Amino acid sequence: MGHRLSKIVTRTGDDGTTGLGDGRRVPKDSARIEAMGAVDELNCALGELRAQPLPQALAQQAGLLEIQQELFDLGGELAVPGMVLIDEGQIERLEEMIEQLNAGLPPLREFVLPGGNPAAAACHTARAICRRAERRCWTLSRSESVQPAALRYLNRLSDLLFILARRLARAEGGSEVLWRGGAGKQPT
Repeated sequence: MGHRLSKIVTRTGDDGTTGLGDGRRVPKDSARIEAMGAVDELNCALGELRAQPLPQALAQQAGLLEIQQELFDLGGELAVPGMVLIDEGQIERLEEMIEQLNAGLPPLREFVLPGGNPAAAACHTARAICRRAERRCWTLSRSESVQPAALRYLNRLSDLLFILARRLARAEGGSEVLWRGGAGKQPT
């Protein structure tokens, strides 16, 4: 494979446009570029999560490195409209991982506050960014083609990240912080 980037400073984006993988130039604030950027930001957040000290068995079970690879593929789908790199098999794998990670967790009776420990907090951040990436892709799908599997993939991934954050918060004797409804209300 040849070099993909031989020159970083090209000045081609100085006019407020950027190139897609199919050669078209689009505004840097277009819905497609917003979606691509949110997916890239999610991938960065997963990299930060992977840099945390994670329980090894849990990190392997969650498959974060493989998910990062798939997010790069998803970015490729967005960069080259019509390309298909995310498929039902990847969605099914996420669903299986969700089932495995959720096994043994107590049912939720309240909302979970992001936090618990640094790894769980980083996972909650990645989950929130995943939801934004999903919203940006849905916005794009209202005006341009987005592969349906990509939208489902992001939806399942945010579920996986929520379950993983719950597991990380409980790792090594930790616990989740639950929302106390109305705790912030001022007396009238």
